[in-house]
Amino acid sequence: MCSRNRYPSRCRIDRTARSGPVSCERTRDISLLRASGVSLSVIGAGYRLAALGMAYYSAMPKADARPTVIDLFSGVGGLSLGAARAGFRVAASVELDAIASKSHQDNFPKTAHLEQDVGALSGETLLEAASLRTGELDGLIGGPPCQGFSLIGRQRDADPRNDLFGHFFRLVEETRPAFYVAENVPGILGERYKDFIERAMSSIPKSYVRVAPFKVRANEYGAPTTRTRVFFIGYDPDRVDTLTEESFAASEDTKQTLVRDALRGLRGVKPHWQTEADSWRKVEELPDSEFWERVTNKVPRNVGHSEAIKLLKTQRLASGFLGTAHSPETVERFNALKPGEIDRIYRSPRLDPSGFCPTLRAGTGSDRGSYQAVRPIHPKSPRVISPREAARLQGFPDWFVFNPTKWHSFRQIGNSVSPLIAEKLLARLIKASA
Repeated sequence: MCSRNRYPSRCRIDRTARSGPVSCERTRDISLLRASGVSLSVIGAGYRLAALGMAYYSAMPKADARPTVIDLFSGVGGLSLGAARAGFRVAASVELDAIASKSHQDNFPKTAHLEQDVGALSGETLLEAASLRTGELDGLIGGPPCQGFSLIGRQRDADPRNDLFGHFFRLVEETRPAFYVAENVPGILGERYKDFIERAMSSIPKSYVRVAPFKVRANEYGAPTTRTRVFFIGYDPDRVDTLTEESFAASEDTKQTLVRDALRGLRGVKPHWQTEADSWRKVEELPDSEFWERVTNKVPRNVGHSEAIKLLKTQRLASGFLGTAHSPETVERFNALKPGEIDRIYRSPRLDPSGFCPTLRAGTGSDRGSYQAVRPIHPKSPRVISPREAARLQGFPDWFVFNPTKWHSFRQIGNSVSPLIAEKLLARLIKASA
């Protein structure tokens, strides 16, 4: 194997050679070459490829030439899915939460996964895990934890998770990507955090262009939710064409997706459906539209849980139909609520089928009591929504899988960037990088 110890080496094929021995350097996974019936003998610092049988370049596996991104604080993979649909290869994911990382791996089986604290991670280790060298990474993307800045609940200036925002930009300096994308809550733009942001971003290379941070309201980009987030984007002008805040504005011809559109084709959920086996249920075929195309199709290369994709394609089955048992009194209260009204006890809003879903919240982690987030009430049935319904409202496809428990799946969905938003923003970056 090449140097770089425990990670697979990759070779760059000399494209002038069409047969016989071919010299190469690190850019292609050696295991792929062996799988093609090619023997390797080490000569100096490189490799010589001796053909077994067909000794032609055309017989070798094709390299994945897509531009690469690394997703920090990846969670279940909303940003990752948007990046992959925009045309990027998700080379690596970093997520400290083992359960979230496992779900990301289920959906991105070809991505390198690191369950590490970003604050203790070096750029060298990150690039090594992705089999990249400094200057080869196209995009560093991620959503640093935002609870300390959130306008929902109590803001905590001293929340240690706030420091991770600065570590994101430290890794920009250490990995030197062509661009970066960092997502956070609107509260971070408050006047009280102005100096904090400048300190955090001071490590960005001076040659980079910093686009002014801008807010994205998800429903303006075709998602069925009003979730609003702030994006920090910057780029190396030697590798990316000029971009401004206006470059990422929502298109005027974007078709809005309402709650009734998002939940179309999802059948009712029974209270006793409490196990993973119970949660696999049929979904109906949907008519053509941009939203429904992304709900059922557009599976990027090397993305998706193979069995989940197969079940959706062949049997119209999707996971996440987990029910909630409510008391008769609760059912009576829910039944009396009009669209948009809030339950006086649960504080849950009843979804308006002709409107948008409010921001889905994630609840708290085990370090803060493991509280279940408030879940919206279904627009027609007297119950809270299921994980699959929440996934639709956040813009995830039916073939995307989450943790099989309600608590973890709702946390994963509530913490995620809508892949619909991520795809549209990153599509503009890949175009500018071409």
